[in-house]
This record gives sequence, structure tokens and C-alpha cells, in this order.
Amino acid sequence: METGTFFLARGLREDRRVKFSLILATVGRVQEVYRFLESLDAQTYRSFELIVVDQNEDDRLVPILQRFQSHFPICHLRYYGRGLSRARNEGLKRISGDIVAFPDDDCLYPPNLLEKVARWFAEHPERHGLTGRSVTDKATPSSGRWDRAAGDVDRYNVWRRGISITIFLRKEVVETVGSFDEKLGVGAGTPWGSAEETDYLIRALEAGFRIFYDPTLTITHPDKTPEVSLERVRSYGRGMAYVLRKHSYPMWYVLYYLMRPLGGVVLAAITGRFRKMSYHWNTLLGRLEGYYAKGQGK
Repeated sequence: METGTFFLARGLREDRRVKFSLILATVGRVQEVYRFLESLDAQTYRSFELIVVDQNEDDRLVPILQRFQSHFPICHLRYYGRGLSRARNEGLKRISGDIVAFPDDDCLYPPNLLEKVARWFAEHPERHGLTGRSVTDKATPSSGRWDRAAGDVDRYNVWRRGISITIFLRKEVVETVGSFDEKLGVGAGTPWGSAEETDYLIRALEAGFRIFYDPTLTITHPDKTPEVSLERVRSYGRGMAYVLRKHSYPMWYVLYYLMRPLGGVVLAAITGRFRKMSYHWNTLLGRLEGYYAKGQGK
């Protein structure tokens, strides 16, 4: 009894020494940012810093950040460039923590999230990263399909085992991998509107780092699939295929990701779901455009 209590207390003290650097890139949103800061303020684990990369041209976030500044450390960076990857790269220049994460400005952290992640890293010193699932406020999957089973992340399952808001990496990973590819992601000004975080994870894996996926690790994020414009759907497809080409995936794997939306087109047409059919069709077109784009390079 006494021995068990001792080890629990010792483990908690070890967790408390781990500091998180949370990089939040934001533009246009206010209430969503406020709710995320509330979720941070409710964390049972308090060793973290928030790096806000503010891409707004006005001071809309200043009153919110001032309200929470005495609750936890906030670094407020003004960055007037555009692009999610560029903003995160600005944030990476300011990190001082041991674990780095990339929350969205419209996600929410469960109260025990950072404590759970800190404990996991303390118990798994041989691992360099941890990923989880994105879920809605009703605990249903959001922002993609996620594997049900836990396990190592590799270059083939990474598409179902990692999204930016659920990625936690040791500092040594980001120091080795470096910057996000600024040609990828929302606001990049290129045709490649997604997959910047997947590209980052693949590069970490290629560098020899070990990353684990735990589906019980969840972060709340709205499922905006029904709201996404068809042009954005197409740009997401281009981004994914760009990364498949960039990292020289075998053709059988590429064909699998081309056949999936094609099957979706056929099924949606048979069942009369024409909006869904357009969604799958634009996904297919985007993936074809992204993979066969000229001069994309590596």
C-alpha cells in the first residue's frame, strides 16, 4: 500500500517537470479562441505555455489574451503573413517546452488531457511522439477516419492516425524535422490545401523517430465536412496526393486512395445522394491533380 502510494506520487512529480509548448495559429475567430483558452484554464496539469500566432490585422484577440495572461503563460506573436504552415513555423521559433503540440483555434482540450499526455511520455521514454483522435462534442469521429486499435504510426497508417490537433512531439523531433512545408496547408496560396501535418509526421518517421497512436486520447473539434466547399474539398485532395508523390509512395498505395473516392461516387449516385457524389468526385479530381502536377519536386 505504502509502496504503491510512493510510486504514484513520484510519477506525478516527474510528470510535473515536463513542459508543453502549445502553438495556436489563428485568424478571424474570437469566441472559439476564448473557449479554447477556457479549456486550457481547466487543465489539471499546469506546466505549459501558449504561443498564439495572431494573423489578424486588428486587436480583436487582445482583451481575451489579457484576461487569461495571469492564469498561464501566453506569448502573443503578431504575424501578418498568411498560411497555417507559415504561422506554425513562426511559433516553432519561440518554443521553450519539452513537448510541442499544435491545437486549432476551434478545438477544445478535455480537462485531463495534458496530464494524461505528460504521464504517457514519462512512462515511455523510448517514444518520441504521441497522437490521438479528433472527435465531436458528442464523441463521434471528426475530421477524418481514425483507426480503432492503438499502435505504432508508420508511413502507411499515418493517414488514419494523426491530425494536427492530436499530435504531441518531443522537442528533439521538431528540432530535427524543422519547419512545416509552407507549400502545404490552408492559406498557403498554393493548390495544396492540406496534409502539412501528415508530411511532418512522415518526415519524423523518416528521421527514425518512434510515434505511437492511442485512440483513447481524444480532442474535441467540430466536424465541418458538410460545410466544406467543393473547391476546398478538391484542394484537400491535392494536398494529400502531393504528399504521396513527395514521399514516393508505391503505386499500389496511390491507386488505393484514388479508388476510394471513385467507389464513393458510384455508391452515392446509386443511392441518390448527389451532394455526397460531388464531394467524392472533387476529392478524386483533387487527388489526381495533386499527384500528377508538374514540377512539384520534393
